[in-house]
Amino acid sequence: MDDATRARTIDGYAAGLSAVARAEGDADTVVDELFRIAGAFAQSTELRATLEDAAVPVDRKLGVVSDLLGSRASRVTVSLIEMLVSTGRIGEFGEIVARITELSAAAGDQIVAEVRSAISLDEATLDRLTEKLSVATGKAVSIRAVVDPTVIGGVITKVGDTVFDGSVRSRLQDLREVWG
Repeated sequence: MDDATRARTIDGYAAGLSAVARAEGDADTVVDELFRIAGAFAQSTELRATLEDAAVPVDRKLGVVSDLLGSRASRVTVSLIEMLVSTGRIGEFGEIVARITELSAAAGDQIVAEVRSAISLDEATLDRLTEKLSVATGKAVSIRAVVDPTVIGGVITKVGDTVFDGSVRSRLQDLREVWG
């Protein structure tokens, strides 16, 4: 499949899944759950290998999804993931969810900011980040927080193609460059 066809396929799945999430009720919850699950999926080589393996029967893959998510995610979220597994599109899960997140934000006239930190950020911190990013971009901002132990300390924020790196690692690198 060429890049243009792949992009159209991802856009089509994202638009369809977004429509289902909106029709079924709380689209914000579904988008948030999908975002968090996609992050966990991206970090688990074993899970990806199992769900993407054509030799593993679909029923077994669906059982894995059910065992992992069970009642931890909404019925709609689990159904959407099961549909991706059943259609053989789970390998594109991260890309589809990224596009769903963009579509969801655009529907609410917002932009999405991905905030990576070593620890889970409290609501007050997320609210301050949202406010500062809204001022900086001139748009309403929807934050998707990701816990990423490789950050060590501070936060890395990505808004569209722009990255604001306030991590300890980048600050140490800046010091090394200044002090040689």
